[in-house]
Amino acid sequence: MPDPWLRDAIAAINADFTRSADTHLVPVPLHALPQIKLYIKDESTHVTGSLKHRLARSLFLYALCNGWITRDTPVIEASSGSTAISEAYYARLLGLRFIAVVARSTSPEKLRRITQYGGECVLVDDPRQDRAHARALAAELGGHFMDQFTFAERATDWRGNNNIAESVFKQLADEPHPCPRWIVCGAGTGGTAATFGRYIRYRSYATEVCVVDPERSVFYEYFRTGEAGASPPGGSGVEGIGRPQVEPSFMPELVDHMIR
Repeated sequence: MPDPWLRDAIAAINADFTRSADTHLVPVPLHALPQIKLYIKDESTHVTGSLKHRLARSLFLYALCNGWITRDTPVIEASSGSTAISEAYYARLLGLRFIAVVARSTSPEKLRRITQYGGECVLVDDPRQDRAHARALAAELGGHFMDQFTFAERATDWRGNNNIAESVFKQLADEPHPCPRWIVCGAGTGGTAATFGRYIRYRSYATEVCVVDPERSVFYEYFRTGEAGASPPGGSGVEGIGRPQVEPSFMPELVDHMIR
């Protein structure tokens, strides 16, 4: 029989989801290019204001159902800030300690929002070491390293369950072009691109996925050549997208095109 705490924790997350509205899909007029219809999915309207709120929910449910998080488990994450904000929110909802390992260059506003939800911040000078530091901290505290960069692509139910791909296509249903030619996104973990790529194949849509990668990130070169190459220190310069190493959740076989 499941632990009553586990049952209550999952129920609390599901209740939070039920009382939350979906995010808007906003049409953007392009007067100079009237033949193109552009829509922006505004994930900033989640309750935390974080673009990674769906991912945080999925990661918590995945860890809970795998038995990795119990009533006394500290939760540790390596993040550029956005995922940690929402994970701090869910940790507070469940009464759990949450620690975010973030680069020292992370914006003060993101750090403030993590602590606003009861999270703690550990700053590292080299963002290439964030995962190693988080893993070591979890081992030291007897906690769980959430590891969004590994589990983003598998924690999300890519067939549906209100993932971002299902949400976008439902919201496009009554538009002039309900099946878009392109979905364009960035890559931090790679999970969003993987979810879109899988969902599009699952539904047999003709849509293709384009990922935009900033300078000083390795994803583009890995997609083009299969080799990650060396990334200069200091990160991509764009919080939330681009990484100094290829992450396990980045799946180039699900991406049709990339732009740097």
